[in-house]
Amino acid sequence: MAKYLLLKHYRGAPASVNDVPMDQWTPAELAAHLQYMADFAARLQATGEFVDHLALAPQGTFVRSDGTGRPPVTDGPFAETKDLVAGWMVIDVETYARALELTAELSAAPGAGGKPIQEWLELRPLSTSTLTVTE
Repeated sequence: MAKYLLLKHYRGAPASVNDVPMDQWTPAELAAHLQYMADFAARLQATGEFVDHLALAPQGTFVRSDGTGRPPVTDGPFAETKDLVAGWMVIDVETYARALELTAELSAAPGAGGKPIQEWLELRPLSTSTLTVTE
């Protein structure tokens, strides 16, 4: 089994086929989209291919250590993940081909007008090796 991360993007990916922004969907369209996502996750749970998923809230900040004292916090000017990544799912599948198949299926979640979004999703394998440091 290999684990893959599926990333849903707010922007930065090529435009989807049904490219109506989510904030313009009706409550019924949003409910249908969320139900599709829940049903997809439930089916993968039943096959043992589901690991986890979450939608991300739009709030976020960059934080780094400055060595001492209070860490600096910024809300820009960089492209931040809160502006780019809408949510993620981790799957655990037998083959890369299966990961592609499931990612394409998730891309077809309904959007405005009940039509499939056909959005671009980013598929990335999770690293399976651990790094070792030698001196």
